[in-house]
Amino acid sequence: MFLDELAPVFKELTGNPVAFLGGFVSGLLRLNLAEDPVKSWLDQQAGGSSYTPTSISSNGNGPQTISIE
Repeated sequence: MFLDELAPVFKELTGNPVAFLGGFVSGLLRLNLAEDPVKSWLDQQAGGSSYTPTSISSNGNGPQTISIE
């Protein structure tokens, strides 16, 4: 049923309401946690450095092949 699919959402909502609603609102507003002013606010709240995305570097050669012995 439809309610069975929403059970995990309600479980997270009741377990951590502030974190859930904060994530929900940031998703609705499409906020990027790695950009200012959100990043600086998170750093201030956590007292340290927050999420820093890792960039995937590519050498521009496209897919590479490997051999498995």
